[in-house]
Amino acid sequence: MKLFKILSLVVAVCLSTSLLAQQNLPSVNVKDLKGKTVNIQDFAKNGKITVISFWATWCAPCKKELDAIADLYPEWQKDYDLELVAVTVDNARALSKVPGMVKSKNWDYIILSDANQDLQRALNFQSVPQTFLLDQEGNIVYSHTGYVSGDEYELEDKIKAITIK
Repeated sequence: MKLFKILSLVVAVCLSTSLLAQQNLPSVNVKDLKGKTVNIQDFAKNGKITVISFWATWCAPCKKELDAIADLYPEWQKDYDLELVAVTVDNARALSKVPGMVKSKNWDYIILSDANQDLQRALNFQSVPQTFLLDQEGNIVYSHTGYVSGDEYELEDKIKAITIK
């Protein structure tokens, strides 16, 4: 019976991974830091590999992840024609801290705000950091929750894999 439960779990994980690979980015409006409304799907239709990283000013692992990627990002842009969109889930009150933090950290990313968590709900995840990788056609091909040092290299391996296709 225990073996059946384990096999069932393995099948469920494989199935969910397969479904994730076919998932498209939902059509949800978010805002840039100037308050302009943009649809997140615009970034799925640009023909580039796109990393969408959800973060918050209060989230230490989020900042560590974006700092680690910042060191690799110029090379990723050149080697993989990649774009990174960092979406803060900070609420409207905390959002005022975002521009200063982005500037002080010298993050050269597109920064968007999902203050009402509409996009977060549409993508059905609970915690940050949460990272999605989109292929050139805008399909979500990889998703990762949390951050530990070195995760950026795993992400790069996933990026390389879809570049080779």
